[in-house]
Formats: sequence, structure tokens, C-alpha cells
Amino acid sequence: MTTTDLIVETVGWIGSALVVAAYFLNMSGKVDAQSSVYKWLNIVGSAGLIVLTLYHQAIPSAVVNIIWTVIGIAALIRTAKKHPKVDTEQL
Repeated sequence: MTTTDLIVETVGWIGSALVVAAYFLNMSGKVDAQSSVYKWLNIVGSAGLIVLTLYHQAIPSAVVNIIWTVIGIAALIRTAKKHPKVDTEQL
């Protein structure tokens, strides 16, 4: 196994762990699906899986993870637009 193989596999395993952690935390009631934590776990996890699946030329899986990542980013943007940060200096 080359160094590149090891790095890509590690990134993929971390990505898998983050996606599963997000799902577990949501299903156990510890993290809401609308929370930033849940969204970021899915985005970063899916990004790791994109690296792995593209490296192995598993295009269908890569496409699913690209879509999953785009959905997560869009959700973060929607949340940010609905709840802009309050400028405490103006209070």
C-alpha cells in the first residue's frame, strides 16, 4: 500500500465515521437534524467519502456523496439566511 493509498483510505474511514456519528447522534436524540453540528458532520464526512470513492473510481457512490454534500451546504446557507448573526456592538 502506498502512502497515497493509506491517506485516501484514512480520509474515507474518517468520512464514514462522521456520517455514521451524525446519524447515530440524531437517532439517539443528542443532535437535531436541523443543527449545524449534524450538518457539518454530514458535509465533512461526505467530503471524505468523495475523496475515497473518486480515488477508487466508484462514480455512483461519488455522485451520491457529492449530492449529499451539496444538500448539506444548501441547508447551512438556508439556516444562515434565516438566522443571521446578531451584531452585539449595535445592541
